Amino acid sequence: MNDRPEDFPRAMESLRVQTGIDLDVVVVGNGCVAEQVPAGVRTLALRENVGIPEGRNIGATEVKGDYLFFFDNDARLPDKDTLARLVAEFSHDPHLAYAQPRICDPVTGVTLRRWVPRLRASEPTRPGVVTVMAEGVVMIRRDAYDRAGGWPGHFFLFHEGVELAWRLWDLGTHGRYVPDIVVHHPATDPARHDTFYRLNARNRVWVARRNLPSPLVPFNLATWILITLWRVRDREALRVTLAGLREGLAGGEAGRQPLAWKTVWRLTRAGRPPIF
Repeated sequence: MNDRPEDFPRAMESLRVQTGIDLDVVVVGNGCVAEQVPAGVRTLALRENVGIPEGRNIGATEVKGDYLFFFDNDARLPDKDTLARLVAEFSHDPHLAYAQPRICDPVTGVTLRRWVPRLRASEPTRPGVVTVMAEGVVMIRRDAYDRAGGWPGHFFLFHEGVELAWRLWDLGTHGRYVPDIVVHHPATDPARHDTFYRLNARNRVWVARRNLPSPLVPFNLATWILITLWRVRDREALRVTLAGLREGLAGGEAGRQPLAWKTVWRLTRAGRPPIF
């Protein structure tokens, strides 16, 4: 939390100057006391690091409003009307549960593939309905978030956005990618986290086992394993990935709530059948 002494003040300043909306802001110190917090902004100091998704859940309980905006502490809103424009997307579509802006590196302008919430990520400026989200910078309708049960807190890190997006779709709502609204974020590599390969694998298993109808679980996991074997070339990374896979298969996913087959069909029609 306190390891971004330059990025965090910029993030907070870009948030505080937003116009056209009323803001209720809380900063969550996940296992720490947050530093460099502007005067008048509330903070929560969690005694232990409960993970990013659970930290978001706890923060969400402390704020009021019709929309929740989850904002990484190294991101920045380049325009003063960014949040107002995101809110306007919801007024145009009563079934919209979440709106995803385009995330790009402030120096290079690059939008990483993982920031584009669809399978075909080669066109980051193409808008449309999407079935997943980039968790660190996203706006969610509050009542839909509550009905979906929030983020899967026990995931700790990685793939919580897939689960929440699917749960929102299961309510009969959908998400939209709005690339003409831009948010800046450094183009960092998630593999910099020492737990990346293990949690990435474990949580992929948990997402499938918690959310998919039973016949689809083996197809989802088989697809992911084949893609992983093709992408991961480092032997140590592959070893840790397989350990995470075994951990996920051993349990701990905390119950099942399979998507309705109608939702599976809607996700497929939207361009991403939930075996990917």
